Amino acid sequence: MCANFRRASRALAQLYDDALRPLGIRATQFTILQVLSRAGEVSQGALGRMLSMDSTTLTRTLEIMDRHGWIAKQEGKDRRERRIRLAKAGEVQLQRGVSRWEKVQAQLRRQLGDERWDNLLKLTSEVTNVATQ
Repeated sequence: MCANFRRASRALAQLYDDALRPLGIRATQFTILQVLSRAGEVSQGALGRMLSMDSTTLTRTLEIMDRHGWIAKQEGKDRRERRIRLAKAGEVQLQRGVSRWEKVQAQLRRQLGDERWDNLLKLTSEVTNVATQ
């Protein structure tokens, strides 16, 4: 199961990375921009849980995004907590990438068909929920 999901994940990430490469952004970064756009300001820990992403990988990715000015970080209630939100440059980058992202989504949906697409989304959400309990 793990090997199949990882292989599918790598193949999908490559499709999205290829589409977003001209904009200088990776699929993982774009996903973080999407989540922050919807969630508003969140702690880094909460963001990691939303993405099911380990702390080291998330920290490394956020540092790159911070250097680009796509996110804004600030200390939380104590020094250990970092709060993250989408910066204006991140909003711009997100908007620049939406049409490319949607093009890949539409292509995959056409190739899989609506029913299989919907079933796959439901199944992957269920697997994520079970695996993160």
